[in-house]
Amino acid sequence: MTASADIGYAGAHSPRLKAARRLTKRAFRQRERAFLAEGPQAVAEAFSSGAHISDLFVTVPARSRHSDLVTAIAGAGIGVHTVSGEVMDELAQTVTPQGLLAVCDFIDVPLTELIPKIPHGGAAPRAPQAAQAAQAAQAAPVLSLVALLANVRDPGNAGTVLRTADAAGAGAVVFADASVDPYNGKCVRASAGSLFHLPVVAGARLEDAVVAMRDAGLRIVAADGRAGRSLDEPDVQARLAEPTAWMFGNEAWGLPPELVALADEPIAVPIYGQAESLNLAAAAAVCLYASARAQRVHLVTGQAGT
Repeated sequence: MTASADIGYAGAHSPRLKAARRLTKRAFRQRERAFLAEGPQAVAEAFSSGAHISDLFVTVPARSRHSDLVTAIAGAGIGVHTVSGEVMDELAQTVTPQGLLAVCDFIDVPLTELIPKIPHGGAAPRAPQAAQAAQAAQAAPVLSLVALLANVRDPGNAGTVLRTADAAGAGAVVFADASVDPYNGKCVRASAGSLFHLPVVAGARLEDAVVAMRDAGLRIVAADGRAGRSLDEPDVQARLAEPTAWMFGNEAWGLPPELVALADEPIAVPIYGQAESLNLAAAAAVCLYASARAQRVHLVTGQAGT
């Protein structure tokens, strides 16, 4: 199968193009369980991850620049449609579109899929039930680092935290309560393909996520600028070697007291200079990498990562 056999021109009134346009709106994304991934990085990561792609829209210059990727996608039987630059501008919703845009199925997972399904207490399971529980436990990821986003509204910040969590080796990111849609175009772009690298939970209640993380053996740490304990205190750093779920709050007002109360410990990122604070994405990077480093030092040396 060749790319030329599967690449056609999509006019402004093409039904597939109209369907893709609707996915710029959250309500239609939720209804169709599909979203748009724009740019060669996001499209390549979607394709290599095995995410289901129903259509690829590409401009003529982008088809030439990324011919190997376009050919591979067309060769997989995915419809590839050439569009004008003006149409791509409308679809991509960015100042400088890169000429490639894929329609992908949702890839988020339910919260329960993150947690090994091992019974706690009670009567011992019968042999078939024990075997099923063991299989489920093997299938579930071993979580040592998770990011919990509570009412994070800015899609650029949320996507950057997702990218940072991926880089730090986190096992999952949970978009909780009124957090932004992870499939928002700006969030997808800011994740730079990381959306396709690790499990993402969308629309969970923060209280449920906290319970699930504790059931998985993680401590809940709230990133709170008002906390009395600082990230650079030795005993705090020692505890970061333990499996940890970091809770991050809204960009403007952070975590309110009732959400901080859900955590095992609130911790502040220290400010050594005169800045009033760090923005959400920068603070999340500091916290996630502090845990990642402590866990890796502990893994190698058996000592806390101070």
